[in-house]
Amino acid sequence: MQLIDSRDIMASPEVVWAALLNPEVLKDCVPGCESMTGSAEDGFEAVVAQKVGPVSARFTGLVKLSDLDIGKGLTISGEGKGGPAGYAKGGAKVTLEPIEGGTRLSYEVEANVGGKIAQLGSRIIDSFAKKMADSFFERFQTAVEGPAEAEEGTEETQKKGWFKRLIS
Repeated sequence: MQLIDSRDIMASPEVVWAALLNPEVLKDCVPGCESMTGSAEDGFEAVVAQKVGPVSARFTGLVKLSDLDIGKGLTISGEGKGGPAGYAKGGAKVTLEPIEGGTRLSYEVEANVGGKIAQLGSRIIDSFAKKMADSFFERFQTAVEGPAEAEEGTEETQKKGWFKRLIS
């Protein structure tokens, strides 16, 4: 499965870059992520619980950052094992481009699965992988930008955009 898309984030490339290297931001952005430890230099260990069609699995795996071009882009790659459910592996090539008022984050995602999950069929898997990628980058954008102006003040939205507030 391959997915190519981009998002315009209303934050400087430096803020977006710092968020991409922050394990707390990544943990909050990965759907179903129960824990993430480690560092950008050594890689992150993650535990993610997901349900793909009728198959539920708890994946444990390693996420590595490579091809770091400071402030401009990187490659995120990971592989997780879900026991009898199978495995998932993939990555995303992420590039950052300054635009008026912020940063254009472009990404190319590639994902592969094996085992019981692979038996679900490519339509279900492709749909799930697209949903996961869209959800990750949507959460990432919210963590960096913060909530829309109209939403300011509610308790739920106070938690969002915490990274940008932290480094501002």
